[in-house]
Amino acid sequence: MSSSTAVPGQSPIAETAPQSLCALEPRVPADRLVAEMVPPPRFDAVRFDTYVPDPNQPSQAEAVTVLASFAAGLGGAHASGAGKRKWFSRKPAAPTGPRGVYLDGGYGVGKTHLLASLWHATPADPSLKAFGTFVELTNLVGALGFQQTVRTLSGHRLLCIDEFELDDPGDTVLVSSLLSRLVEAGVALAATSNTLPGKLGEGRFAAADFLREIQGLSSHFRPLRIDGEDYRHRGLPEAPPPYSDDQVTRAAYATTGASLDDFPSLLDHLARVHPSRYGALTDGLSAVCLTDVRPVPDQSTALRLVVLADRLYDREIPVLASGVPFDRLFSDEMLNGGYRKKYFRAISRLTALARDAKGLVGQ
Repeated sequence: MSSSTAVPGQSPIAETAPQSLCALEPRVPADRLVAEMVPPPRFDAVRFDTYVPDPNQPSQAEAVTVLASFAAGLGGAHASGAGKRKWFSRKPAAPTGPRGVYLDGGYGVGKTHLLASLWHATPADPSLKAFGTFVELTNLVGALGFQQTVRTLSGHRLLCIDEFELDDPGDTVLVSSLLSRLVEAGVALAATSNTLPGKLGEGRFAAADFLREIQGLSSHFRPLRIDGEDYRHRGLPEAPPPYSDDQVTRAAYATTGASLDDFPSLLDHLARVHPSRYGALTDGLSAVCLTDVRPVPDQSTALRLVVLADRLYDREIPVLASGVPFDRLFSDEMLNGGYRKKYFRAISRLTALARDAKGLVGQ
């Protein structure tokens, strides 16, 4: 767009007008989708030695020891022999013992930190390790197709799945089938999970439930319990109130690399972009500015917004908004339904990004 664009009624406040997410329809090659299956930027620097176990929770220190040993054990040749491909006439021997670990613990005990540390500690080239959320994995299957996804991931040493979701039986069966094929190929697995809909004790998910849901895969996972207090509840600041349309617009024009969109229009646009491309949609952004935020109209739209919120959170992109507060995005019916865990996660993450955006106002 042209330089020195002015906000109506105001003098020019930036060299370049902000971009619009609604104008972007990224095309993402399959190899990029797989290459981007790495720990999010906020977990780039985590390692086992940066995880500080609670001395009152011995299971935390034990988890570090077990996972470090698990990572070291993945340093040899790919279990299927795929690393050398010497004996084409032989069927690879089935892996002996559990080839997976399941991190069983409540929110805020550092499961994702440990899962990312396992990825970093596994002695293999990054191209032979994959890390993604359950949603990212299902989106990968949607973009590549089941058989191509199996072929693409079969040569990997390790697949880490964060937030394995069990609220959609169809997706659970799909991913369980995929993992069965990958285990047969010798890929090691590691996973964390959310809770089943309707479960009491919403803060944790029992390993027995996870293993039952994935049925035939249960023998491939060693449950690793991690006890502890939810650190995210300690002194969490309140979400900032929404700003005015004018404040958001002026901040967007004053912030290099920001986007500016009308919220209802953005929701419509997300329906036209495959969720596997939402990460690419945010390429190069320094901030996302939204006007006229209002309650999400239906469940399909809400689930797409959840994916976008996850990608923004992974990339630590601040979100500045006008309209209703983020805790009013989803109806009571949604927050009490089977996908409520996703919606509460989205509210929490958007609220955190809104706090990060406070410094953009008044620049």
